Amino acid sequence: MAQYEAVIGLEVHVELKTNSKIFCPSSTGFGGDPNTHVCPVCLGLPGVLPVLNKDVLEYAIKVGLALNCGIAEFSKFDRKNYYYPDLPKNYQISQYDLPIAEHGYLDIRVEDSEKRVGITRVHMEEDAGKLVHQGNISTTPYSLVDYNRTGVPLVEIVSEPDLRTPEEARAYLEKMKAIIQYTGVSDCKMEEGSLRCDANISIRPVGSEKLGVKTEIKNMNSFKALQRALHYETERQTEVLEEGGRIVQETRTWDEARGITLSMRSKEQAHDYRYFPDPDLVPMVIDREWVKRVKAALPELPDQRKARYVSDYGLSDYDAAVITSTKELADYFEACLKEYSNAKAVGNWVMGDLSRLLNAGGVEITQCRIRPGQLAEMLVLMDKGTISGKIAKAVFEDMFETGRDPGEIISEKGLVQISDEGEIGAVVDDVLAANPKVVDDFRAGKDKALGFLVGQVMKVTRGKANPEMVNKMLKDRIK
Repeated sequence: MAQYEAVIGLEVHVELKTNSKIFCPSSTGFGGDPNTHVCPVCLGLPGVLPVLNKDVLEYAIKVGLALNCGIAEFSKFDRKNYYYPDLPKNYQISQYDLPIAEHGYLDIRVEDSEKRVGITRVHMEEDAGKLVHQGNISTTPYSLVDYNRTGVPLVEIVSEPDLRTPEEARAYLEKMKAIIQYTGVSDCKMEEGSLRCDANISIRPVGSEKLGVKTEIKNMNSFKALQRALHYETERQTEVLEEGGRIVQETRTWDEARGITLSMRSKEQAHDYRYFPDPDLVPMVIDREWVKRVKAALPELPDQRKARYVSDYGLSDYDAAVITSTKELADYFEACLKEYSNAKAVGNWVMGDLSRLLNAGGVEITQCRIRPGQLAEMLVLMDKGTISGKIAKAVFEDMFETGRDPGEIISEKGLVQISDEGEIGAVVDDVLAANPKVVDDFRAGKDKALGFLVGQVMKVTRGKANPEMVNKMLKDRIK
């Protein structure tokens, strides 16, 4: 492995969040009974003509600008001729030599290393439908086709082959998802196919400038799958070459259950698709003033928001990057700051306990029961000494499960922090009397011994004793 390096480029397909399809008025809504979101145009019936949805063009321009691309002054649609069982026209309307946007870039960070990845092009196209395979060998297999997704608008974003590791590829796709979500042109729900990725990968000897023969891994819809598939394919290609074989240019699929890629078909070249300008769609002349207006209306993007969090809130680069990794998480963070101004404290809870509970429950931040005001209220109660940090964690978990206010939970469960010196002092005296050896250890310089004593006091008080008072009293009495 050490003598080879991978060369990776990604093709990211993003489903645009328009109400109607790219060339017809049919609904783009997810789900629905099969073949109900269709019309004569997207079904490819004789005598129909496509008409471009202007929102699709504007969204594509917005994506191009967000990715630092140049926007074409003249662009056109082409027919990509290929046998699509789930595209009734038997060709796809896409873009070939004159895409809407080209020559952009995206900056990523992997561990402590930053890298700029080139964006070759952004182009518009229509999505295909969905095949549903039924039966098995013993019952005669067959396939059903659902055309609801046929004609749903896509942008395809093609990177330069600048990525060298699966980890870089994952970071690129995560950053791409964040940028697209910030623009608002797509929900990027990978589980619904709104964002999916094809990866082109080849290997070559370290130090060589010549590209190896590439394979394409199709339709990966999770960051984990992309990373695992690229690791596997790097190892597979290395083994083939070291055993004296040769890599075949082909399209492969990722088998998640088995953790391997499998051959699907030989990889087509551009000329195999027999591209030619679509005669039913006029070319587009893109008005420069319109592009300026779209650019001026772009929202704050992840890198800009991150820089603001560092400069305005004093967050570290790492913390700011984590919080701005999704628009929804950053919006939640800022909503909390409107009611509680300590950005570091809010950030710690958002990145720590909140993210942990969201991940464990498979819950999106938009579905979180804890309202920003409730988190702010809990932090105020901590500042007042009403509850300790340990109690706050228990309260927070209850809030996450029930959506109840922290004050209600604290009152119901009797979780108010004990700050009475007499009450805490009595417990401290008992703990010291019961643990003379631990006291001697602390006097001998073993600092960990104090932690044990604090733990014993907290155990007796069921975590309700003020920890600062406990620490001070223990040290004072031992001295």
